[in-house]
Amino acid sequence: MKIEKLTNNIGAELIGVNLAEAARNDDLLGAIRAELLAHKVLFLRDQDISRADHVAFAERFGELEDHPVVGSDPEYPGLVRIYKDANSPPDRFENSWHCDTTWREKPQMGAVLRCITCPPVGGDTMWANMALAYEDLADSVKEVIDPLKARHSIERSFGARMTEEKRHALHAQYPDAEHPVVRTHPETGEKILFVSSFTTHFTNFHTAENVRFGQDHVPGAANLLNYLTGRAAIPEYQVRWRWQPNSIAIWDNRCTQHYAVMDYPPCVRQMERAGIIGDKPY
Repeated sequence: MKIEKLTNNIGAELIGVNLAEAARNDDLLGAIRAELLAHKVLFLRDQDISRADHVAFAERFGELEDHPVVGSDPEYPGLVRIYKDANSPPDRFENSWHCDTTWREKPQMGAVLRCITCPPVGGDTMWANMALAYEDLADSVKEVIDPLKARHSIERSFGARMTEEKRHALHAQYPDAEHPVVRTHPETGEKILFVSSFTTHFTNFHTAENVRFGQDHVPGAANLLNYLTGRAAIPEYQVRWRWQPNSIAIWDNRCTQHYAVMDYPPCVRQMERAGIIGDKPY
């Protein structure tokens, strides 16, 4: 296995690896897991593997989860189909910086995304290193945000295009989750800035230490949240991947955010993602 870093801060390409083999080879799988922790996102080309192999590899990291809104492959419920073409609705869920399924009590620990069909140009995906985004914060900001918690909502994103009745039903099924603004990576111990486009507000900001006047809370807290969510957009924390058919990305959802660049309509872009159930952030 050859490893080529794509940037100094995030992302590496694995060369000479077949993920179908890795699903059955403990030593190879262990090496891939180690590189994932080191680089946070791994990329591979020319992975002409079956859906069964795709799922088998992802399941070596943990149980897969279905998605309540995005459709899955009927034979593999944990393999979410992200298919776009000229007739697709103009959704804007992917082209914002986000960490997958943080509206769950246990967000995904990671995912394995495979390109089936892509435009000749466009449709790239970007990832950001949110451990470095936290590390580079001023100490004064860290002091304020380290004890904070925040809400994450599926209703205001996927639910926004639904009728009021369906939106409320979605919220009832998946109530807003509360997570620490700064989570700890369970394997590396890194501190991670854990707010994204699913985050709606801080839940414990309005204290005597933080709020002297009403403007400190509104819009003060909202301005702070906007500043923190904007950290993912800093280029020094990012890697950008240009897709080809049978290319694969494997990412650690606990310490990254990603953004699917929507510059390709009306071309066809078909992706299949195996999302891996994670643990409760702390």
